[in-house]
Amino acid sequence: MDKIAVVILNWNGVKLLEQFLPSVVQFSEGAQIYVADNASTDDSINFIRQNFPTIKIVENSGNYGFAKGYNDALQSINAKIYALVNSDIEVTRNWLNPILETFDTEKQTAIIQPKILDFKNKEYFEYAGGAGGFIDKFGFPFCRGRIFDTIEKDNGQYDDNCELFWASGACFFIRSEVYHELGGFDESFFAHQEEIDLCWRAANEGHIIKYNSASTVYHVGGATLQQGNPKKTYLNFRNSLLMLVKNLPKKRMFFVIFFRMVLDGIAGIRFLTQGKFQHTFAILKAHFSFYCISLKYLRERKDFQIQQYYTVKSIVFLYYIKKLTVFKEIFNSNQNIKN
Repeated sequence: MDKIAVVILNWNGVKLLEQFLPSVVQFSEGAQIYVADNASTDDSINFIRQNFPTIKIVENSGNYGFAKGYNDALQSINAKIYALVNSDIEVTRNWLNPILETFDTEKQTAIIQPKILDFKNKEYFEYAGGAGGFIDKFGFPFCRGRIFDTIEKDNGQYDDNCELFWASGACFFIRSEVYHELGGFDESFFAHQEEIDLCWRAANEGHIIKYNSASTVYHVGGATLQQGNPKKTYLNFRNSLLMLVKNLPKKRMFFVIFFRMVLDGIAGIRFLTQGKFQHTFAILKAHFSFYCISLKYLRERKDFQIQQYYTVKSIVFLYYIKKLTVFKEIFNSNQNIKN
């Protein structure tokens, strides 16, 4: 059994592999590197075999997205720790050692995220993860270093090790035994927010999620599905509702979901006023899909969900109404924090 397996999910990403595999190979001493390929039709497989013969390839039989793509591939990878790494990630020297040290010394820690900075603007945090994720009372995720469209410059303000609510799937370390005990990612999600759902389920089982700033990676972001793509809007809105049905404490579940759907409607109207009709339609489609499968999720809910899952009451209110745009501004105002 390998101590750590670095697993990169790929679909028709030969250009990204050409650009980013060299740093992974150079700085991942002691790790076995895998590429989990989602039935690519480009030259990805031949490129890896010809240029990186030490990398092992797991060939999935179809393009199963992030969730099932990893679930299928990891069935055949035998390692104590999985490092799930996007194909558009540049890693840095010594990126693995601080993570492995934390796993070795903190047995309850099951999931770890490194510091994720923007590959295109390396002084700033990256949109998809920053310095670790949290969630508000209504299920809106946000990060240290990035709240909605405000992205902070990295001035060392998050050079620490702290507990999180969720770790970014862009670069996601997890104990393999925990991954399999939880059943891996929810394949109904396909892509987007499946890592938050997995972290929430891990927290419900008493596991700890952490951030370790001593490990740094750089992420391009949107290389597979860009931020303005209506499909991303659809997946984000649908999956956020599914995640709430699965994981919210029962006593507040219906209120929170109703309120979220109202806010989704407001977002749809906002897209309309901006002329982004495809995004409004994507929200409507997301809600219809949610209605069709929510009963299945209600039946599969576990009896126990953590009661105090959120960090602030409403990140939407704090950001758009109170104009608190930086994580530390919010947490310097004590009334915003949960009791």
